[in-house]
Amino acid sequence: MSDALPYSHPLRPADLAARRPLAVDLMPDAAAMAAIAADLGLIGLRKLRLKGQMIPQGRTDWRLQAELGATVVQPCVVTLDPVTTRIDEPVLRRWLADWTPPQGDEVEMPEDDTTEPLTAVIDLGAVLVEALALALPLYPRAPGAELGSLVAAEPGVVPLTDQDVKPFAGLAALKNRLTAPGAEPAAGDDDEADDAEDGSAGGTGGCDGGGDGGGSDGGSD
Repeated sequence: MSDALPYSHPLRPADLAARRPLAVDLMPDAAAMAAIAADLGLIGLRKLRLKGQMIPQGRTDWRLQAELGATVVQPCVVTLDPVTTRIDEPVLRRWLADWTPPQGDEVEMPEDDTTEPLTAVIDLGAVLVEALALALPLYPRAPGAELGSLVAAEPGVVPLTDQDVKPFAGLAALKNRLTAPGAEPAAGDDDEADDAEDGSAGGTGGCDGGGDGGGSDGGSD
């Protein structure tokens, strides 16, 4: 979007009746829509309209309550084919005479982004263009278009793909299961434990037999 406004419709709050709403109905002509489309990077733009009311708030403040409608055509982010989208969005803006900007070194984004300071001139054309820009799809995609994967590596190095990485992910998951508290030992660990128990049982039997045999012989003699 350039700094120069592709469409302008100024009005002076001082010239408005302070106690009566003002009907707003902006429908840019073909030339204005072409300028707006070029400014926003659109392939096409039609049926653009901002309709609502400028409503007085107190003695000096004003509120715009309107509906934005438009049919936009954008390039698909994958194939660059034209993608048509219908936009119907509410538009709310408030102009306050006593509005002051946030103070301090670190200014956070305000929660209410609909409020602006009241100036001598309010450009509803600029409001229309801004509202349309905010309502545009960020990543328009044609039906069936899918984003591919980027595979890159240093020269001479074979890049890893998702398919190459999957086996390693499986091994990592297996390791996590085996090392988790309360995890059951693997089949090999069970065999080793059984062998150890058998060996211990055999050694005990040998000692008992030797001791009993020695005591019996000594008593007989």
